[in-house]
Amino acid sequence: MKKIGFLSFGHWTPSSQSQTRSASDMLLQSIDLAVAAEDLGADGAYFRVHHFARQLASPFPLLAAVGAKTSRIEIGTAVIDMRYENPLYMAEDAGAADLIAGGRLHLGISRGSPEQVIDGWRYFGYQPEEGQSDADMGRRHAEVFLEVLQGKGFAQPNPRPMFPNPPGLLRLEPHSEGLRDRIWWGAGSNATAVWAAKLGMNLQSSTLKDDETGEAFHIQQAKQIRAYREAWKEAGHAHEARVSVSRSIFALVDDRDRAYFGYGSENEDKVGFIDENTRAIFGRSYAAEPDVLIEQLRKDEAVAEADTLLLTVPNQLGVEYNAHVIEAILTHVAPALGWR
Repeated sequence: MKKIGFLSFGHWTPSSQSQTRSASDMLLQSIDLAVAAEDLGADGAYFRVHHFARQLASPFPLLAAVGAKTSRIEIGTAVIDMRYENPLYMAEDAGAADLIAGGRLHLGISRGSPEQVIDGWRYFGYQPEEGQSDADMGRRHAEVFLEVLQGKGFAQPNPRPMFPNPPGLLRLEPHSEGLRDRIWWGAGSNATAVWAAKLGMNLQSSTLKDDETGEAFHIQQAKQIRAYREAWKEAGHAHEARVSVSRSIFALVDDRDRAYFGYGSENEDKVGFIDENTRAIFGRSYAAEPDVLIEQLRKDEAVAEADTLLLTVPNQLGVEYNAHVIEAILTHVAPALGWR
């Protein structure tokens, strides 16, 4: 049994070929797709966050709206770039969104990836400390975020407050119990996956990672997951670890599917550089008739290792078609692989 959700990058463009031609289209359709996914029996609605781009940038209004419109599915991000975040303000937003959703928020965070502008986090008022990198800064923000989510008091109360205070040091409000255990780290390397395990974060492994061995993407990703689980075990955390992988998977069941994805041009891994020093491997997409797709996915070691699968959806093709994409996997593929 696997949890199966969708991951939307929230693209929008004024092109006549896009069904999300504005930020408003993207946001409202994201809510509608989450509702449709829940109705279909999917387990999660996750959203990618990018700044300075025609994509979702500020996730908490959307997450709160999805939480208010749904009742069962997990709602989350994959991922929020912590280089841009004030971790205390973020903890307040996250607490409020989680309470609205009834404790269904699952936040994927990360140190970030290359963005649309150079050092975009500087425009948000952040810069690394002396001798540290922007990645170090992102991880530091993450550690502060995790700390305040525990709900412990740390701020000295005003002796003459406007409203009465509870006794002792004050914590951030609203606090949502249990949210700390539902934070995920988007790891690009084996080392950061192990670091996340030690801190008690769940693991999100995407469709790309550092190319550390030259092996096929799914093999390297499976090794990353095993290293994470071993580190989790050694850390002795009380709760169970969760691991998700994301994949572009399309079951070709009608003429629309074949027209959009039947060309098979992305059915192999690719290698490239995400910055000057980091060689990365990008995982293949899957698009085939259901019987072929089932056999291909049986061989994906990382999918087998994970407990959660996030289907990356082409959100600009509209809610109806993306609901069809999700339903096709749930109906024609997942049962044969024992995921349902």
